[in-house]
Amino acid sequence: MIGLNTLATLVVAAGASLFMAWTIGAGSSGSTPFAPAVGANAISVMRAGFVVGLLGFAGAVFQGANVSATIGKSLVDGVILSPIAVVVALFTAAALVALGVYTGYPIATAFTVTGAVVGVGIARGGNPAWATYRQIVGLWVAVPFVGSFLAYTTASLLRDERVSERIAVPVLAGIVGLTLANIEFVFLGSSGESTSLAAVTAPSLASLPLVDVTLAQLAVSLTVAVGCGSVVASDVRSDATAGQRRFLLVLGGLVAFSAGGSQVGLAVGPLLPLRDTVSIPVVWLLVGGGIGLLVGSWTGAPRLIKALARDYSSLGPRRSIAALIPSFLIAQAAILFGIPVSFNEVIVSGIIGSGYAAGGSDVSKQKILYTIAGWVGSLALSLGIGYAVYSVVTGVFLKGGI
Repeated sequence: MIGLNTLATLVVAAGASLFMAWTIGAGSSGSTPFAPAVGANAISVMRAGFVVGLLGFAGAVFQGANVSATIGKSLVDGVILSPIAVVVALFTAAALVALGVYTGYPIATAFTVTGAVVGVGIARGGNPAWATYRQIVGLWVAVPFVGSFLAYTTASLLRDERVSERIAVPVLAGIVGLTLANIEFVFLGSSGESTSLAAVTAPSLASLPLVDVTLAQLAVSLTVAVGCGSVVASDVRSDATAGQRRFLLVLGGLVAFSAGGSQVGLAVGPLLPLRDTVSIPVVWLLVGGGIGLLVGSWTGAPRLIKALARDYSSLGPRRSIAALIPSFLIAQAAILFGIPVSFNEVIVSGIIGSGYAAGGSDVSKQKILYTIAGWVGSLALSLGIGYAVYSVVTGVFLKGGI
């Protein structure tokens, strides 16, 4: 039997999680994926907000489990987050993100939530999970370099006059298709396990003579890649400009889907330790977080999409494609390994890389340094505030901690 105080705390924790999901949906995960497509006049602002909300919800449900598990169970060793700890962590992170939106400071959601959870966990007596931190920091440090390099390479390919866009764009579509065939989805697996299209199809093909599972998986992957490349090639041959814009629109959808799968864990991950108190399937937590992302995208994202589209309009379809492809690849890699990642960091690195391919004249070094300082400050500030607030709440008001 759950006590009244515990029930009230759980309700507050759920409310904090929904608020966090709303801020994420209204912020970077809801606005950045389709801003390039809006800037390139491939889709209207309101339609972009509507579509990104649906795709973010789908990504949250089908791919949100890995990052959620890392946030909820792997950031601190030796303790389990209590309801009070969850409330403090979520409200600390959500308040900082909301303050960043209001003041215009670049508060990174992934950095903020990670810092807040670590802060309250250590204040509760836990030990730093150094192995997990090395993985997270490794990805965070690698993202700007890998994202910029991939975007620079892609933009250079598209700008190279020796390479026809009727060849370059379908090749890029094939790479995207190859990735799609191998990313994992919950609905393709059994018993709640995630698996990929290539992995679930390979056993059937492996029954053929001289075909093993590895070869079958490779064949499925290549088939999907060739199929995607052929469709885009046909579209580009008919109308190069329109074909690029439609491909850009598809990329925006894939990035929106990936954003949902990556970012929902920041909102619902801290709730996972509470499942010992109230038995709730993980999928329902993901659905709840997805609804928060959906509402945030529908109510808050259009305004930000419109503002960002003005910045993206100077990029053009080719540079926008170059920025979104590495964003999709990096987001899916982070989801696979269950590592929380800042979508602002991912997108900004892609824009910087594609900008340098175009000469770098519109890439502000001062703005880059300002953004990096905001990311580092987000982590440090949320960790310190989370630690301090939890210590005060448990030490002064609750006399011993809950």
